[in-house]
Amino acid sequence: MAISKRNPAKEKLPSFAGDVAGRFPDIWEAYSALGDAAAASGPLTVREQRLVKLALAIGAGSEGATHSHARRGQKEGLDAHSMRQVALLGITSLGWSQAMRGLAWIEDVTEKASKKPKRR
Repeated sequence: MAISKRNPAKEKLPSFAGDVAGRFPDIWEAYSALGDAAAASGPLTVREQRLVKLALAIGAGSEGATHSHARRGQKEGLDAHSMRQVALLGITSLGWSQAMRGLAWIEDVTEKASKKPKRR
């Protein structure tokens, strides 16, 4: 199962990325289509794809991508424990500091979500 196709007009992007996508819609559509094609290219489930993307973001040292994939993971039903394990698995491949940085970035998202006030 592939990650669902994006609708550039409806997708909520961070302010700068959203601005760029709005100014260059053809480029954004091509970029989105490439992501969709990569997602559909193999047997990984949506969950597996999100965990891999989270791991790649941590390995690349990208705070923004790590935050993005952690937020998307939460929306897709990934639990915080699974996402934290991704960072911890990086200890032996990336080193302690890089893995801890990734863990902190994941917890930026998961802790923020757990502190949201409950609606009544």
